[in-house]
Amino acid sequence: MRNGLVLFTSDRGIRPADLAVAAEERGFDTFYVPEHTHIPVKRTAAHPGTKDETLPDDRYLRTLDPWVSLATVAARTSRIKLSTAVALPVESDPITLAKTIATLDHLSDGRVEIGAGFGWNTDELADHHVPAEKRRTVLREYVEAMRALWTQEEASYDGEFVQFGPSWAYPKPAAHIPLIIGAGGGPKTFKWISENADGWMTTPTQKDISGQIDHLKAAWAEAGREGLPDIRILIAFKPEPDDLMRWAEQAQAANQLAQGICGTTFVPQQYRGKPMEAAAAILGGPNGRERIWLCPGLQNTPLPKHPQAVQQVHKEADSTRSNYWMWRFDRPDDPVP
Repeated sequence: MRNGLVLFTSDRGIRPADLAVAAEERGFDTFYVPEHTHIPVKRTAAHPGTKDETLPDDRYLRTLDPWVSLATVAARTSRIKLSTAVALPVESDPITLAKTIATLDHLSDGRVEIGAGFGWNTDELADHHVPAEKRRTVLREYVEAMRALWTQEEASYDGEFVQFGPSWAYPKPAAHIPLIIGAGGGPKTFKWISENADGWMTTPTQKDISGQIDHLKAAWAEAGREGLPDIRILIAFKPEPDDLMRWAEQAQAANQLAQGICGTTFVPQQYRGKPMEAAAAILGGPNGRERIWLCPGLQNTPLPKHPQAVQQVHKEADSTRSNYWMWRFDRPDDPVP
């Protein structure tokens, strides 16, 4: 069973490297951070959770830069993978971003993965000169251009939004950098993933996950892709035992397997100013796989590594916007949780 930890970073929460060090010590597989460059004060874009222009809380205003955050993690860890949930590539210059990601991958010995979104905050995108109606096209061009810089000796690209002539760019990533798209499931998203990405990360509000997995697999096959998509489930509701078993069965059928962990920026008062103690408390028991601090006001709650554990989660924790359960489908030889 592999576990990914999502930390919604902020300038008021635990430092990413402190939590990642403790996560690596306890055997976690991947460390994820989000991205928002800024939040315009005046907005018309609806937040996926609130369904209007209001935000659930002010975390979105205070997120740390994802690549700088992951660089600090890389400097203090040696094994844990470095990823985003999710980054917004179209809000950066593609040539500069390709250099940043390739450098991080080089300095971390090939540990970088990318979780990317199209961008729900269209007002934020507009400040980066990304037309809302073209954001999927822009992301596709960014991905193609960055992959050219990462894989070709003399790379060039000529698109609608990205253009550059033959160029040298180093370092090159150690291997193919996986691109997982975090977005609401649907035919348009699954077609884009099947044509341009390596897998899908659900949104916290995604419903009918099992049915959507089947739709993605069908789109994947229709696009002529080999193998099966990498599926990672990020949920903000309390999974039922049947949910876990069904996802595990689907994962096995897809030659992959489900797993999970949770992350939050909340640091209990008694641990503030004590980063390593806080990380240990957030991750929980001696082996780090028994308990997790879910959100303010809750006590330590067992992880749902077995369906029976979910019943205890139901008793001890209400589903709130602070709860992010990250599930990842991975190797077929891992045991069913």
